[in-house]
Amino acid sequence: MHISGTNLLTISLIIDWTIRIVMIFIVPRNRKPSSATAWLMLIMFFPTVGLLIFLLIGSPKLPKRRRAMQGLIDEEIKRFLKNAQKDPVLTRIINFKKDERIIPFTNLNYNLGGFPAFNGNHIELLPNYDAVIKTIVQDINKAEAYVHIEYFALAYDKTTASLFRSLQVAIKRGVKVRVLFDAVGSKKYPDFGKMKQLLSDIGVEWYPMLPLKLPGKHFSRPDLRNHRKIVVIDGTIGYTGSQNMIARNYHRKDSLYYDELVARIQGPVVIQLGATFITDWYSETAVLLNKDRAPEITTKPKKMGSTIAQIVPSGPGFVDDNNLKLFTALIHASRHKVVITNPYFVPDDSLLTAITSAAQRGVDVTMINSKIMDQAMVGHAQRSFYEELLRSGVKIYWYESPVLLHSKVISIDDDIAVIGSSNLDMRSFHLDLEVTLFIYDKKVVKELRKIEKVYLSKSQLVDLDEWKQRNLRTIVLDNLARLTAALQ
Repeated sequence: MHISGTNLLTISLIIDWTIRIVMIFIVPRNRKPSSATAWLMLIMFFPTVGLLIFLLIGSPKLPKRRRAMQGLIDEEIKRFLKNAQKDPVLTRIINFKKDERIIPFTNLNYNLGGFPAFNGNHIELLPNYDAVIKTIVQDINKAEAYVHIEYFALAYDKTTASLFRSLQVAIKRGVKVRVLFDAVGSKKYPDFGKMKQLLSDIGVEWYPMLPLKLPGKHFSRPDLRNHRKIVVIDGTIGYTGSQNMIARNYHRKDSLYYDELVARIQGPVVIQLGATFITDWYSETAVLLNKDRAPEITTKPKKMGSTIAQIVPSGPGFVDDNNLKLFTALIHASRHKVVITNPYFVPDDSLLTAITSAAQRGVDVTMINSKIMDQAMVGHAQRSFYEELLRSGVKIYWYESPVLLHSKVISIDDDIAVIGSSNLDMRSFHLDLEVTLFIYDKKVVKELRKIEKVYLSKSQLVDLDEWKQRNLRTIVLDNLARLTAALQ
């Protein structure tokens, strides 16, 4: 049967308009207006291509099975906390006298992530890249029961070889070692196959996180990634922050390399960091590490200091955008000073409003980004917000190239610090699994201020008048990148 060109055009128009009309009802469902608008614009201009892209990456949530597994772990945590009330040591850790200032945040964090604030911690900030790895290795060398390691990017290279040696020695003396790494975030680096083989050869139990699946029952969009960085040793020492376990230049071909910030934690809040690892282990293996299957992990929490802290996991396994809500609430509550250090800043309307309104009500708001870009689209999208920020009174500093400041930190006034893996962009708010450490302690913030001072000494202030003079091509790139960033 012959179909004329006119009939083909008619059929094509019918299909295009059917896609457009149907997607008007589908796209906005449970989606932020800005994201829905961006998707609908794409589909209106390119119906067939837009539909295919939407089917591939349109869902920002993990499959139902994985969300159900997250729910099961949440119930386990609730049971643990309920039983903890019977333990006099844990009771003192959980039921401490809370400052009225931090109660709203500890409550919000608990309701979103499931973990209450724990007292009795000691937290050390580590800004030196190579020293972080050296310190982790030293702690692993003293491990007696188990080591849990989880990284977005884990690579075997000259910088990290000492870690793998320490794991091998630990296993020989009877320590149980489990390792998780993101299936995509780690695969792109050299000697990935060699690293996996080495882990197997030395006796590490390891799994890739969120391996890519073909469309079907367990399919999830391929850009949902596990971006967490976690080390837990014997349940008494933990590490988290921005730094991956890889050479400082991330095996780039150019001259760019990275500065990072990691928190070394001792005390009861390490239990929460460990529970986050156990959640991810369960999600990948369907094996729940409890006292029956992994008796080595049942460590009694010990008071190691006087710092109040809590861990907040976030990501597409949760109903809420945990990290986004928490960052926004903290900035709205700031009184006199906010310093935001982050390499990728592509906020939604709520976070942008929180930051600009804080500056406009007299809070000293400083943001430290990097002059150099390692991801062009994110870099341009980030800069599309600069004029609005500068006009509101936010001070923006550019960390000098060729170093990219990869630290992910927020300090609020003189008493709250936030350190973790989360960027301030749509990806970290909606698509990536992240982990964040909230610290309520003036001494820790004082130490963080010293680190921020070093960052600022290596940075240049962005001037509003000069910024407005940038060329038209750059402005167009910035705005186009900002539009595509909303396609979540």
